[in-house]
Amino acid sequence: MSRGTRVTINDVARTAGVSVATVSKVINSRYGVAQATSERVQEVISSLGYESSLVARSLRSHRTNVIGILVAEFEPFSTEILKGVSQAVAGTGYELLAYSGGGASGNLVGWERRSLSRLSGTLIDGAVIVTPTVVEVHDGVPVVAIDPHAGPSGLPTVDSDNLAGAVSATEHLLALGHRRIAFLGGRTDLESSRLREEGFRLAMERAQVPVDPALVRVGGYRRETADRPAHEILELADRPTAVFAANDLMAIATLEAAADVGIAVPGDLSVVGFDDVPEAAATTPPLTTVAQPIQRMGSEAIGLLVELMAGREVPTPHLRLPTRLVQRGTTATVPAGTPSSRARAAGGAARP
Repeated sequence: MSRGTRVTINDVARTAGVSVATVSKVINSRYGVAQATSERVQEVISSLGYESSLVARSLRSHRTNVIGILVAEFEPFSTEILKGVSQAVAGTGYELLAYSGGGASGNLVGWERRSLSRLSGTLIDGAVIVTPTVVEVHDGVPVVAIDPHAGPSGLPTVDSDNLAGAVSATEHLLALGHRRIAFLGGRTDLESSRLREEGFRLAMERAQVPVDPALVRVGGYRRETADRPAHEILELADRPTAVFAANDLMAIATLEAAADVGIAVPGDLSVVGFDDVPEAAATTPPLTTVAQPIQRMGSEAIGLLVELMAGREVPTPHLRLPTRLVQRGTTATVPAGTPSSRARAAGGAARP
């Protein structure tokens, strides 16, 4: 065999000294092959590294025993999902195919439909779609959605309690005496982003602290898109004493912006993120954040999908997992001398 040449079933048959039909019987565990011959063929398969193509396998059995994990792009959130998926698939008899379908064409809307049309029926038996833009997808294979853009719909769905998580983040800052709190929101087309802003506003309303419109900006869930609004907030004449960013990447952008303009964290500014991706614990100081059980979201989605592929109904078509506040080093009591600190000392709430 020359280097780089794909091993075929003909190569296995020639090396083992048997017919292609015999190799096919061994691969598909059919009767009619002597034990010694079967063992010799299996040894050749192992030594040559032969693997039948997924397409050929699906044409024979109408199954590939492969689950597709479809993401728009490989970023920290989807990478953590993949970790949970890979752990959960062990022992199920399925293999994984991770596929990024949103970045190549530049059109992020409807990427999951395009991906499913390419993969279903010949390469995958079912799919977990991470943050799909369109959830009503029907391409002949079972599908489970994780954190869809528009929230739960017709597909079985796994997400986390974004509203409660945002409330806990905001209440944490309020408990530290902050009243002038900025909110750096995510993408306007995402239900998770809407719920996190709703949770922020709900906690502020409960504390009877008005939200200053000048302190609410859209950061787009990316470090590069959050850089400018973070700088704008921190360069205000009456800047906030705390920022709640709707994901960790934007919180990290806020930490970088604070360093750029000479604001100390947490001495002069407290920052809270959302997600608890591995990068959150690696910042200086480590980021206080709201943890989603991201890996568990992936494993729960696999559990639902395996049930669907077996023809069974899932007991919970929409699974919402709890979030929790993780306190690290980017939050502290409100700095002395600010209106918020004076109000805290007086036992009241300062208006922004």
